Amino acid sequence: MLEKFRAAQTTAIKRLKTLEAAQELPSPFTGKRPSFSDAILRHAPIAVIAEYKRASPSKGDINLEIAPEEVAALYAASGAAAISVLTEETYFKGSLDYLETMSAAGLPMLRKDFLLHPLQVVETAATRASALLLIVRMLTDDEFDEMLRLTYDAGLEAVVEVFDETDLARAEAAGAHIIQVNNRDLDTLKTDLAVSHRLAPRKRPGRIWISASGISTRSDVLNMADLGFNAVLVGTSIMSEPNPGEALALLAGKVHQ
Repeated sequence: MLEKFRAAQTTAIKRLKTLEAAQELPSPFTGKRPSFSDAILRHAPIAVIAEYKRASPSKGDINLEIAPEEVAALYAASGAAAISVLTEETYFKGSLDYLETMSAAGLPMLRKDFLLHPLQVVETAATRASALLLIVRMLTDDEFDEMLRLTYDAGLEAVVEVFDETDLARAEAAGAHIIQVNNRDLDTLKTDLAVSHRLAPRKRPGRIWISASGISTRSDVLNMADLGFNAVLVGTSIMSEPNPGEALALLAGKVHQ
């Protein structure tokens, strides 16, 4: 799947290169960005990062009717520490514009996409996002180091996604501060929380860890807290519900069934 996602970035990167050649790249956002990591830590023992996810390769269309700004308001009122905003267009029906429309909720936002080129960091820095996603195995060591450095230089935080021990070793070697463990097998698209169980003992002091994919109950959230994770990222399990805010409140422990 990662190779399909890589191919889908070709048009976006070409467009950014054209803008660069014409000296028309967007200017960096100069306003205040809420801290992504601070928001997670404020919600100790475990934070919930709620995702705006309209579609996915494994589920197809999920929830196309509800507007992004409405979802953001629901998430802010229902216990989310931060919002993950899918901006990938081809497979997830996302848009970079959502980072603007969802910013009114006041929560830090993670740009979740398959970022491969330094110009995509520049593009993200022009939005109100507080953080961006870097997937270790989509980048060479040199590419990853450069993307990480540019992200920090732009005043953004990097959420570095890993799938196994090899990915984690590369992330640690580059000095990543926020590690996201993805429980999804990219070959089968199935999820298994055993991935988080296996990697959790490798967490280093001072790092923020997020468990993503396959989190669907409050018990799952508390289980990840017991393992030492600082946050969980949830998307499909709440976006599939008629009221994503109510579903989030259950996961965040704000209400009880």
